[in-house]
Amino acid sequence: MNKRIDENLRGAVPLAHLFLRERVKAGDRVVDATSGNGRDTLLLAQLVGEGGQVWAFDLQEDALTATREILAAHGVLGRVELVLAGHERLAEVVDGPLAAVVFNLGYLPGGDQRIITRPTTTLPALAAALGLLAPGGLLLIVIYTGHDGARAEEEAVTGWAAGLDPRAFNVWACRQPNRSTAAPYLVLVEKGKP
Repeated sequence: MNKRIDENLRGAVPLAHLFLRERVKAGDRVVDATSGNGRDTLLLAQLVGEGGQVWAFDLQEDALTATREILAAHGVLGRVELVLAGHERLAEVVDGPLAAVVFNLGYLPGGDQRIITRPTTTLPALAAALGLLAPGGLLLIVIYTGHDGARAEEEAVTGWAAGLDPRAFNVWACRQPNRSTAAPYLVLVEKGKP
């Protein structure tokens, strides 16, 4: 796949995609922990190529249906295992090493806004993802702050990330200062190399 940037950097998701394009390569194993409408899963499937593997988790059948359709339309469905389960089950389904794990927190765009990610499942999922990352691997977390329950999850995730050992992990919070403080932003964790 061409590593050319074909989207601008307006928002946290395009920034996450920039990092994924930089790091994920053919043959890699990766996870989309919250498949949503399938856009991150599609990019990951394109990046890992025929020899790679993607796992896409969601606890909503509607999300997996949308993901399945976009993957099939682009001819990459065979590279992806769709998992009807919450991201907290990641370690039960996936084994490492992984080049990248992507989380988009919040709710399914266009879906039931009462079904949201929560710290009680997100924090164990993040810890499991870190344990499965290969050295140099990326954990990308897009945090949405504009819905009920979002602030509590944001505080839990940023507190967790701030507590990671700086000798083992590089942690970044990437915000756009010229946007609303309620705009989504990216937390990036890179697992250090030994």
